[in-house]
Amino acid sequence: MSQEICMPKFGMSMLEGEIGKWLVEEGDKICKGDDIVEIIENKATHTVQAMVSGRLEKIVVNEGESAAVGETIAVVSD
Repeated sequence: MSQEICMPKFGMSMLEGEIGKWLVEEGDKICKGDDIVEIIENKATHTVQAMVSGRLEKIVVNEGESAAVGETIAVVSD
């Protein structure tokens, strides 16, 4: 079963965020609570932690690209 990782919302006015850096690569095992990606929003950098454990199956939004809040940025499989 797959679980989507979506662009989180860090502030009331946030509409989109930019992927600053992926801290894991496709195929890597991740554990709930691991830092997985840095998001740049309004000149601030936020680190996102994994909400589930599994394997990072696919990165949908690459470094330097932006995504709307709620949009899928990666997929994790069991």
